[in-house]
Amino acid sequence: MSTTTETGFDRRLLPPMMLGAALNPVNSSIISVSLVPIGVAFGAPPAETAWLVSALYLATAIGQPVVGRLIDLFGPRRLFLAGAALTGIAGVVGMLAPSFGVLVASRVLLGFGTCAGYPAAMYLIRSESQRTGKDSPAGVLTALAITTQTIAVVGPSLGGLLIGVGGWRATLAINVPLALAGLYLGLRRLPATPVTRRDGLVRELDLPGMGLFAAALVCLLMFLMDPRGGDWWLLAVTVVAGAGFTWRELRTRQPFIDVRLLGGNLPLLATYGRALLSFVVSYAFLYGYTQWMEQGHGLSASEAGLVLLPLFGVGIIASTVTGRSKAVRGKLLVGSLGQVAACALLLFLNDGSPVWTLLAVVIVLGVPQGLNNLALQNSVYHQAHAERMGSSAGLLRTFGYLGAIVASAANGAFFGQRADSAGLHHLAAFMLVVSVLFLALTVADRSLSRVGRA
Repeated sequence: MSTTTETGFDRRLLPPMMLGAALNPVNSSIISVSLVPIGVAFGAPPAETAWLVSALYLATAIGQPVVGRLIDLFGPRRLFLAGAALTGIAGVVGMLAPSFGVLVASRVLLGFGTCAGYPAAMYLIRSESQRTGKDSPAGVLTALAITTQTIAVVGPSLGGLLIGVGGWRATLAINVPLALAGLYLGLRRLPATPVTRRDGLVRELDLPGMGLFAAALVCLLMFLMDPRGGDWWLLAVTVVAGAGFTWRELRTRQPFIDVRLLGGNLPLLATYGRALLSFVVSYAFLYGYTQWMEQGHGLSASEAGLVLLPLFGVGIIASTVTGRSKAVRGKLLVGSLGQVAACALLLFLNDGSPVWTLLAVVIVLGVPQGLNNLALQNSVYHQAHAERMGSSAGLLRTFGYLGAIVASAANGAFFGQRADSAGLHHLAAFMLVVSVLFLALTVADRSLSRVGRA
């Protein structure tokens, strides 16, 4: 029996959408339990292994809106397949990496390879809505949000299992079968989009704008990785490249990012700001808490992964229970309060804390993990312009991974050579400040009451 009708969402698209959207989160989170054994294997302290995290985010932060714009122009199929192939190549390079530098390079490749999945999924949801003349079912957006957050949370547990079976290299090798599955589903399920505007496509790609955007973002993220290193020239280059990018986008007919349109959409800009703050807290916890459980509390990689597992269950329940409602304000308010509570609880943990207290913190954080991701995704879907859904979804991830870069830098700064309890408390205080800012931005944004309502 066919799963598609002329008036209903084509549910054959769901498997490739979910797999593609999951590739980046699984590689973002699975590395968290690998940092300590990788550091031991290559003699690298936490300040250096943090580059394994930042390399992926740097490539992703640049690549997501670029690939999203390409999807807006060419359709999702070509970019999805190219990304899946690059993901498989990156998995092989990482699995065989002979040195720490090559391993970092494989993470860069992985970042670019996993860029297409999420923008492609958001593009397909919007295009199906236009095809059917109806808003896509709330369950589709919920399923996408659950997939990405489930993978992000289950990643550490999966990573611990893989390390126990095949060592840390198995956490890179997992990308090979995932890429093969992506290629199969993409070829079988994704619709071919004919390119009807071959003339002038180079101009429409706005290559100078993409280059200036990448230069500004690379310099900013490089500075954030080591703000105490004194490389203030990076900030100067960021400002110059950013000014050049803005000037270019305001004057070109087919901008990579329509700055004028984006500047007039303050609710969408606020959503991007909340994504940045949310990811700072989520990933500072994911990496910092995991490293502390292994080095400060003495758990193995597999045990640390199991402690994080309830985050998955609570997040799924929170998303499922609230997913039928398209309204986002209530989700964000409860999620922001949950973040504040979880960060405050971290201040009371120490080397001798019983395991049940470690689990309690994870359970509390599971609520905002489920609510915030769903609300941010739904906000972009309703606030962004339809013809730029791919690039708008990519920008959501760019701001999110900018927050993840800040989180990685904070972990390196507060932990230094070892993830001890004193460092955890300093990290928790930093996360608490960010959580309060998230709450304040949510309370002050009155436009949220209109998102998702008729």
